[in-house]
Amino acid sequence: MKYRALGKTGMNVSTLSFGASSLGSVFRQTDDNEAIRTVHAAVDAGINLIDVSPYYGATKAETVLGKAIQQISRDRFFLSTKAGRYGADRFDFTAKRIEASLEESLNRLHTDYVDLLFLHDIEFVEPGIIAEEAVPALKRLKEQGKIRSTGICGLPLALFEQLLPQVEVDAIISYCHYSLNDTSLLKLLPLLDARGVGLVNASPLSMGLLSTRGTPEWHPASNEIKEACLKAARLCAERGEDIAKLAVQYSTSEERIPTTLVSTANPDNIVKNAGWADEPIDRELLADVLEILTPIRDRTWVSGIPQYNANISL
Repeated sequence: MKYRALGKTGMNVSTLSFGASSLGSVFRQTDDNEAIRTVHAAVDAGINLIDVSPYYGATKAETVLGKAIQQISRDRFFLSTKAGRYGADRFDFTAKRIEASLEESLNRLHTDYVDLLFLHDIEFVEPGIIAEEAVPALKRLKEQGKIRSTGICGLPLALFEQLLPQVEVDAIISYCHYSLNDTSLLKLLPLLDARGVGLVNASPLSMGLLSTRGTPEWHPASNEIKEACLKAARLCAERGEDIAKLAVQYSTSEERIPTTLVSTANPDNIVKNAGWADEPIDRELLADVLEILTPIRDRTWVSGIPQYNANISL
């Protein structure tokens, strides 16, 4: 496993990191014991950043993760969680709620600090509450030693373009913008570099777009995007390869992106993903897949309030 610096946080993180959303039975009903073994397998495979949120499984993911990391030395991994989003339409970014949310998370995780606390999916609220109340709350928690670094996360890249010049945070999570079908995250790198902000890339499979199973019905992407991604996945299958392998290799091979989050509650799957990150990519297959995806390259979908979605390519 390779490791890269996460901005100015002082953390050297594994190129593949572990997203604990699956532990909350978000995608399928999971077995807690198997989920705990998955966390242990991830750390044993060299993965040293684990990300979670109270939103995942209505706190179940944090609860299961807390049980798992009780059995691992704390110096073997970095831990991040989130605050502000608690349901599909439940958001609260007031300072009081953020501070209470962190205390609840610390209790579930059985720890007295987290390495990173992200404001979760902030594109759904007006920027004033984030800049004037939520980010200052993060700073106070950092001063108190309850968190080591601060962050924000969301889908629209315009969110970061508009807010990062106004607020001071240590890292961001961006998802579905550095994968086989969408590399638009690269245009954000100069801003991140200029401000010393660490970058966590998430969802190299674009929330299930890159799969032979077909995209879930709830997925907000257009039918054209879904069809192109399915065609690419089927090409990989015809060649005897899994598009998930190609996607993980593609995302983790970009040296300018410190780490990419993947989620699973299956120990064999996380070990397989970690192994993929260290294997050389099939350049011929990659070229053929990228050609299929060219017509829908960098196209995304609406998320959050209008000001963050004005110029997106649908």
